Amino acid sequence: MRNLGKIALRNLRRYTRRSLLTISLIAFGVMFVLIFVAVTGSFKHLITTQITDSYLGSLQIHRRGYVASIETLPVNLNLTATEVTTVEAALVAIPEVEASSQRIKFGGLFSNFVETTNIRINGVEPAAEFATCPQMAARIVQRDNSARALQPGTILVPALLARGFGTKVGDTVVVVATNKDGSVNGKTLVVSGILESATGPGGRDGYIHIDDAVEILRMPAKEVSEIAVRVRSLAQVDRVAERLREKLGPVGAEVHTWEQLSPFANIAKMIDVMTFFIRLMLIAVVLISILNVMIMAVYERVREIGTIAAIGTLPRKILSLFLVEGLFLGMAGAAVGVLAGLGMIFVLHLVKLPVTMGQANYLLAPTVEPLEVLIAALMVVVISILASVQPAYKASRMEPIEALRHV
Repeated sequence: MRNLGKIALRNLRRYTRRSLLTISLIAFGVMFVLIFVAVTGSFKHLITTQITDSYLGSLQIHRRGYVASIETLPVNLNLTATEVTTVEAALVAIPEVEASSQRIKFGGLFSNFVETTNIRINGVEPAAEFATCPQMAARIVQRDNSARALQPGTILVPALLARGFGTKVGDTVVVVATNKDGSVNGKTLVVSGILESATGPGGRDGYIHIDDAVEILRMPAKEVSEIAVRVRSLAQVDRVAERLREKLGPVGAEVHTWEQLSPFANIAKMIDVMTFFIRLMLIAVVLISILNVMIMAVYERVREIGTIAAIGTLPRKILSLFLVEGLFLGMAGAAVGVLAGLGMIFVLHLVKLPVTMGQANYLLAPTVEPLEVLIAALMVVVISILASVQPAYKASRMEPIEALRHV
């Protein structure tokens, strides 16, 4: 095997320009794939964490049928106090669960005593909400951006509504809502902060303390519309959701992951599909490059192949020789491409790419997982060997006499 390697390296050096061109082409493909995977993967992670850590949570728990009617925010499909206790016990038993937040959601009217409009209200317990959605604090653009901004008697007003009504921090407003029994109730609140939307310029979700929500809806006992859950790692979400479904199915609760609740999940899947096709392009580049080089090598070395076959070299040795040459080309291209790709990704990570979403600006720091690097390198090596099979087989099947007559 060592001798085959030496001969293969010698043959590649004999055609230095062609070998370097092939290696460069493969390296460029590998580098491009790694940079694309790093940038799109980091963008996907940024958007996902922005959604889950700003308002949605990793997953949510509702009473059966609530999500199907979520657009109307039905107050008659809340989890009862007994069901909430069961859910909380199930969450405590799962170590992957980092935090959870109980929410009372309802639609109502928002008024500054001059104008009135619709608003979606989220009644939350501040400490639990900020622990479950840690990026929510960054959305508060005025005054205190901690859990203290949601004390009883205060409201965080969505920026879209605040701009339209000219509402400022410290203003007194009133929220009116229809209770479960059909009666109407309202409560005056003080604006404690302006809340930017997590998904762009739209958004009409305001936040109040959960005790104020109970008072506005006149609940005899606290009921909960949903329980948002933060999982320690997004990779664990599906597994945690499945365990919760097993525990909570008998009590009539539904568990939905962020992918089932957010339309961005479709964009994330499109990014994965794009990544798949970019990898197919890399396979095509490597396949065509190696196949072309090996076919040319066989054609130009017909007499040489005939000579080594005439002196007793077995066909499998000739086959192995060309396979090793293809392997070396693939390994060299993969190595150069990985080094160049990692170098470019490191530079992009230091420089950071500006990304604007809605009215928020972010800096994207691309990174790539070691597994992605390994997959790209192995893919190139395997395709290089496969691309060498047909030319190598052709060389090994040549008749020595016919090959020696070749001009």
